[in-house]
Amino acid sequence: MLVERKVALITGSATGIGRAVALNLDKQGINIIINYSRSEEDAVMTEKDVKDLGVECLLYKADVSNDIQIKEMIESTLEKFNRLDYLVNCAGTTDFVDLKDLDGLREEHWDKVMNVNVKGLFFTCRAVANALKETHGSIVNITSVDGITGIGSSIAYAASKAAAISATKSLACVLAPEVRVNSVAPGIVLTRWVEGWDDYKTDAQSTTPLQKLCRPEDVAEVVVGLLNAASMVTGQTIVVDGGKINK
Repeated sequence: MLVERKVALITGSATGIGRAVALNLDKQGINIIINYSRSEEDAVMTEKDVKDLGVECLLYKADVSNDIQIKEMIESTLEKFNRLDYLVNCAGTTDFVDLKDLDGLREEHWDKVMNVNVKGLFFTCRAVANALKETHGSIVNITSVDGITGIGSSIAYAASKAAAISATKSLACVLAPEVRVNSVAPGIVLTRWVEGWDDYKTDAQSTTPLQKLCRPEDVAEVVVGLLNAASMVTGQTIVVDGGKINK
């Protein structure tokens, strides 16, 4: 009997954590939808790497902060695969504004991070809700320790991730019992976001008990575990930061 493969949608999966999650799920024989908004060259490369591992892949450009584009992406997903089992919300954005520079944190900074990190997360969860209920699927939202500590690239970014953690709890209640919803809150992850910040990374590593910084693959391991195992875990936020001590 032919077993139908499961299907995972990963927003913001051209690079970084999203790419690592796609490749991890790929190795388990799960079909992948790679979503991107700007990094087309990277997305095409990720698509090739996913297909090389032998599963089907849909590459889809959509801005998660645009509700119409998200609905169209889900429609295309269901037309191609006729099911959806997992959603990982990796799409995110920030602007680096020193926390003490209150005047430097402008309205456009707030609009940008809230539109992508909060509204985009909600729009995508809402769009997949019915499909995931049919498959008793699972959602993992990539948040951040900044949403817990209030310290990060900007006050707006930290606030957006706190809102994403809160939305995760609300969605876990609303979509239960068919769908589990959790979040993973990484600390500093070695992606292009921190390229050139060598002093910052060195300081972070020195205050991390495990004495190393997180790779995208480290976060992906936790994400995948929450997706297809952990059957009694929902509404939770798992911190992945090596036990970092905040100074």
